[in-house]
Amino acid sequence: MVFTIWTNYFLPPAANEIFDRGVASHRLLKSANMSASNLAAGATDQAIREAEIIFGQPDPAALFDLPKLKWVHLSSAGYDRYDRADLRKSFAERGAVMTNSSAVYEEPCAQHVLAMMLALSRQLPQCLDEQRGERSWSAAKHRIESYRLTGQTVVILSYGSIAKRLIGMLEPFRMRVIVVRREVRGDEKVEAEPIERLGEVLPLADHVVNILPGGEQTRRIMDAKRFLQMKRGAKFYNIGRGTTVDQEALWMALGSGFVGAAYLDVTDPEPLPPDNWLWSQPRCFITPHTAGGSVDEFEQLAGHFLNNLERFSNGRELINRVI
Repeated sequence: MVFTIWTNYFLPPAANEIFDRGVASHRLLKSANMSASNLAAGATDQAIREAEIIFGQPDPAALFDLPKLKWVHLSSAGYDRYDRADLRKSFAERGAVMTNSSAVYEEPCAQHVLAMMLALSRQLPQCLDEQRGERSWSAAKHRIESYRLTGQTVVILSYGSIAKRLIGMLEPFRMRVIVVRREVRGDEKVEAEPIERLGEVLPLADHVVNILPGGEQTRRIMDAKRFLQMKRGAKFYNIGRGTTVDQEALWMALGSGFVGAAYLDVTDPEPLPPDNWLWSQPRCFITPHTAGGSVDEFEQLAGHFLNNLERFSNGRELINRVI
């Protein structure tokens, strides 16, 4: 079966070659406004009206009046701008579906969090600062401030694909893992609590890992109240969305030492302005939204879409369906 596929996502040459070769038997329409960004919906064009399948980051408003649309595949793991009741209703009425690219990003994102957890536990950022600074030999200080992850408690805000992969990576450390999600379904492989009990769960954590999506329901969910509910000295990690954190409250909690350290891969806004106070907070460690990156990221994106395209063509269940 031949489908009309519309895309507004710019792929580098190697990945684009894989993509074009994989859709060669279909009708491919490329937007006049291509974009390589996953952080914002791209501009659209009239050709989208012919689309049966969409790959990339379409404007949510453009998805309502597309009578031929059968399937949208997002080039990102995040889909908060599409997680709307009116859009879900519209898709349900047409029998359309939406998938994302969590399968591409779950491995690097989970490894990124684990890397920072291990780095903080073994005082690696502090030792690097010392090497690049005064080059003192603070062996006694770093040894006594190092700790083992074994036996500690991790609270993960989310139970999506990234969270599940991180849970698997934490198993060898014999940590207690508790996930907090909107609805506890009973199929979780670790302890699970509903979001309404977040205040009761936070005091248990040595590490709080935030992988929540953006949106009004999660906006600044980690505020001053929540940071004060954490165990004194606990570490906070955010690889979800910057809008889920009250950054001024986090800065104050770090300054007082109540939060032992924070690792942020996402901020609000992005890029984080050079004069933002978080850059100069010694307990805060920042990476510029790189957790999902890898040398073959775009080839993986193209391959994931093509795998789902083959499944769609044969009436099989799609991977990473979100709507």
